[in-house]
Amino acid sequence: MREHPGGPSLPPEPVDEARVVRQGMVEDLERYLSSRSSAHRGSGLWAILGVRVGSGREAGQNTYEMEEYQDGFRRIESEVREGNADLSGLGFWSLVRKVKLEPVLAEHWAEQVGRIDRLSFESRVRPRFPVALGNAVLVLGAGIAVAVAWLGLELARDDPSSFLAGLLVLAAGAGLSAALHGPAHWLVGRLVGMRFVAYFLDGPLRIQPGLKVDYATYLRAPAGRRAAMHAAGAVASKIAPFAIFGWAYAVHRNAGYELLPEWSLWALLAFGLLQVATDAIWSTRHSDWKKVRRERAIARMAS
Repeated sequence: MREHPGGPSLPPEPVDEARVVRQGMVEDLERYLSSRSSAHRGSGLWAILGVRVGSGREAGQNTYEMEEYQDGFRRIESEVREGNADLSGLGFWSLVRKVKLEPVLAEHWAEQVGRIDRLSFESRVRPRFPVALGNAVLVLGAGIAVAVAWLGLELARDDPSSFLAGLLVLAAGAGLSAALHGPAHWLVGRLVGMRFVAYFLDGPLRIQPGLKVDYATYLRAPAGRRAAMHAAGAVASKIAPFAIFGWAYAVHRNAGYELLPEWSLWALLAFGLLQVATDAIWSTRHSDWKKVRRERAIARMAS
């Protein structure tokens, strides 16, 4: 006991500053939740937290569960800043999956989730290219592919059934498919409010252009719009070879089926069908269509 001019008093109790900060964040979230429509209560959010709105022990449990989310993301961000970029191993994606189920949670933690995802991406992925540069190169590539198809058809007019003409048309279909994938993701993503971080080299051989989304803006977008962004690239790259095939076949037919070598049209058609089959077998499990299915499932759960 200490003596003060006003009389004896007890020494102040130690303050757990980290817990005070954490509690303040939880209270902010609770105030945000209370401002939402009552339709949220007793449904998505509280199903995630495992309790219903209440008082006493249940309210304490709500606070405890929300603190777990806050502590989890804080711990993961600290680990990533220290050099551990294994987000799956850190439990990051399991938390994100839960957050996605409820728009209130997604909005609340979008910035931190996006920050963690970007830190991990930038520590693991090199080289990276500005989005504007990547789009410019790929759109230019798409234009070149169309020009190559036109050149092949013109060459075939001068030299019917030319091997080089057929090869150019086939190459144009493959090139247009590769070039449109990233810009289609970008265009639809921007239309639904997403931003993007960078282009990078992706795929098994690290030669396929990949486009990294800004996860904060991705998380804020409704699940149906996220699904549309994922589908856009896949759809554009599958349509491209059939578009070149349709153009080439129409010109070939108008020339009495004596313009291009038959093998080039069959090869272009087979390439397009192979891409569709690859999507059905592989992409639905590992790539764009897997993400489309995931986001559509979340949209159905939220509706």
